[in-house]
Amino acid sequence: MTEATREPDQQAEVNGLWERFKASGEDALRERLILHYSPLVKYVAGRVGAGLPRSVDHNDLASYGLFGLIDAIDKFEPDRGFKFETYAINRIKGAILDELRALDWVPRSVRSRARRIETAIVDLEHRLQRSPTEEEMAAQLEMPIEELRDALAEIGRSGIAALDEFVASDSSTSMGEMLADPTGISPEFAFQAEETRRGLVDAINRLPPRERLVVTLYYYEGMTLAEIGEVLGVTESRVCQIHAKTMMSLRNRLGDPAWG
Repeated sequence: MTEATREPDQQAEVNGLWERFKASGEDALRERLILHYSPLVKYVAGRVGAGLPRSVDHNDLASYGLFGLIDAIDKFEPDRGFKFETYAINRIKGAILDELRALDWVPRSVRSRARRIETAIVDLEHRLQRSPTEEEMAAQLEMPIEELRDALAEIGRSGIAALDEFVASDSSTSMGEMLADPTGISPEFAFQAEETRRGLVDAINRLPPRERLVVTLYYYEGMTLAEIGEVLGVTESRVCQIHAKTMMSLRNRLGDPAWG
């Protein structure tokens, strides 16, 4: 049997599993679906963990994500015609982020610096009506630019400046997934998601070219920070700094009617 023949056969088998599981709810069928889709957990845990400190155990992230996968399998409705992988990635990522927030492992000093820098960005964007440069931010904060960049890198590694932080707490859809595949959003959130997506796309389009490229490569193309660094010709740490600054700017623009 050729590879091309094997793939349709495998998909037919998976479709049969879904049909039987949704009809019976048998644990054995659920376990087979979990096993089949388990690589999604590893993928999402790797993506989330890439921006976190080394002290965060990736095995723990995978454990948190597994609960998201199980939840996705239980709640997914194949008849709606949505792609399960997109739906599941949202649920897995949400489960991981929810657990990280509950643990509140980010040091208070990092959160304090993040709030201070974000306040400076808000003030500068109101005054300048554009995204401020790092030099302008450093002057506003009265700190050396290298100290600012170190703080941005630390904030970026902590994961508290991420696109998913903008999502309302009652939605299971991450903005990264919303941008990549709006068809995977559950119907009850469709209108709200589309409005948010439009606002986000508009805010991204107003970013300086390099910041816009980082967002596009990370959230649309699924590239790692290290891979983006190779494209830009800079270090992974530098991309982490740019990403953190950009996320703070987007948070301001999405929450401020003056930017609408």
